[in-house]
Amino acid sequence: MRHHRYNPDFNFVVEPEDFNKYSDKELLQYCLGATMYMPGIKDFTMKILNKEMLGLTSMVFCFEDACSEELVPAAEQNVLHVLDALSTALDTGELTYDYLPLIFCRVRNQQQFEHFAEQLTPHHVKVLTGFNFPKFNAHNAEVYLYYLQKLNDKFGEIIYGMPIIEDPEVAYRESRMSELVGIKKILDKYKEIILQVRVGATDFSSCFGVRRGVDYSIYDIMTVREILADIVNLFGRNNDYVISGPVWEYFRVSKQMMFETLPTHNIDDCLMKRIPIVNNEIDGLLREVILDKANGFVGRTVIHPSHIKYVNALQAVTKEEYNDAVSILGSEKGGVFKGECGNKMNEVKPHTTWAQKIYMRSRGYGVIENENDFINLFSEK
Repeated sequence: MRHHRYNPDFNFVVEPEDFNKYSDKELLQYCLGATMYMPGIKDFTMKILNKEMLGLTSMVFCFEDACSEELVPAAEQNVLHVLDALSTALDTGELTYDYLPLIFCRVRNQQQFEHFAEQLTPHHVKVLTGFNFPKFNAHNAEVYLYYLQKLNDKFGEIIYGMPIIEDPEVAYRESRMSELVGIKKILDKYKEIILQVRVGATDFSSCFGVRRGVDYSIYDIMTVREILADIVNLFGRNNDYVISGPVWEYFRVSKQMMFETLPTHNIDDCLMKRIPIVNNEIDGLLREVILDKANGFVGRTVIHPSHIKYVNALQAVTKEEYNDAVSILGSEKGGVFKGECGNKMNEVKPHTTWAQKIYMRSRGYGVIENENDFINLFSEK
């Protein structure tokens, strides 16, 4: 896979790199970008084989919230069919890893995870990147990850796990920190097979009977903001884990989301000053992704195809950020020096963790000239 294929004429300062499930984890964990969730009952085979969604690089078949309990058996059979068909297409040359999205399954619970996994064969596993574990907590973490490790050993393949932290024990302040510390201790035991840590802001919001509107971001919801801050505080230290942002719930089902005239303002200025760019639903998403990046999240869950290119475009790195990051990482003497544009101080020791994250994002999403190019990247002229 490669990000931004929907816009083949865009000129990058540094091109994004190719990746697939076998890429080094150091890079792959930064490459998920907009990870699209869909019901496990949906057959996505032909859309992949026909390359109908060139922007789609990461997808999740859901056996949990997006799938009613009575449909789980049919959903399992559908996903097995999709995996089988895609694996066969790889064998015949009809498909290559260059056009195979990273595929994950969000299980319903431990029992359903084991039931589904018992039906997998080596033929299926070579196109399956991993599993998402909902309501992940200190009580079920060891059971999930122990069984996942057994699957890795059984198939001799890398099958990643992605915990979704969304449990009420994390939502409630009195139990949050002990719960997060307990989760992290278990994740650290299985760190080699943990691709990302994901968060469930919708579940957190439900604990308090709140829901952000289209004109607000999740960071405006005080209770949820505190939860996300503590998750980043514990799991994001020294880039220990890549943490993805939560889902944005709003979309406008319209094909008319192109530009007659591209905005000429800096995208951050437009969004923060509420100058319209696309529409309320997409502008709200863009605003929240900018805040994601400011707070250390990389990529996010999406539930609508229209969101993919916007989320992934904003993961790209500007030339100024890239050059500052490379200079910091390449400094052997440490110390302090002037930034790329002469407008900031780069201090090697405290800025190294930031520089590492910027550099890895540049490999996954490419380097663009400046902030104005974000709009050029997702506008696909």
